[in-house]
Amino acid sequence: MLLNIGDIAPNFELPDTELKLRTLDDFKGGKIVLSFIVAASSPVCETELCNFRDSWKEISDLGAKVVAISNDGPFANKAFAEKNHFNFPLLGDYSSKTIRDYGILMPDLLHIKGYNAAKRSVFIINEDGKIGYKWVSEDPLKEPNYEEIKNFLK
Repeated sequence: MLLNIGDIAPNFELPDTELKLRTLDDFKGGKIVLSFIVAASSPVCETELCNFRDSWKEISDLGAKVVAISNDGPFANKAFAEKNHFNFPLLGDYSSKTIRDYGILMPDLLHIKGYNAAKRSVFIINEDGKIGYKWVSEDPLKEPNYEEIKNFLK
């Protein structure tokens, strides 16, 4: 399913790095910057999430929260989050259900049959639960435009 700006963001129930199941509703109360990454501990994903970590105060001051999702399990995500001192939740979509719900499945990553991942994507979910901003890359090495994201939050 292809999601567009104005669509209601699909809910999810995914484990965080402490194995607590989290839903989209857990993060309501402002805008949500939902960042889908390709793979925990990969260089570009590390750069992206470290950018969000380093911009956390600015993003928070704008009334938004960052939530990251990868198709990795909670144990790989925990090691990745601890290594980089992330100050936002990193959720594991190891079945790729949420990735499919958001229409961003990248099948056969690196030409490895059955190795599915998320396309590098950022959705900003408004207070009303609708998608207000969407950026999806077909190139897993391309980072989002961080300034554009911050400008949207303003």
